[in-house]
Amino acid sequence: MRNLYRLMRSTRAATAVEYGLILALIFLAAVSTITEVGNSTTTMWDKVSTSATNVM
Repeated sequence: MRNLYRLMRSTRAATAVEYGLILALIFLAAVSTITEVGNSTTTMWDKVSTSATNVM
């Protein structure tokens, strides 16, 4: 119990939480960017496939 109390009063714990929040925001930005790039790429290749099918 003493360790928990000491951890709650520690400023290092607050810093760790802040770093955790920053990491979470970076992760969410990366996931949304990768998803958008994937969707754009899929759309592009669908158009290429449609164009190639119409030519043949």
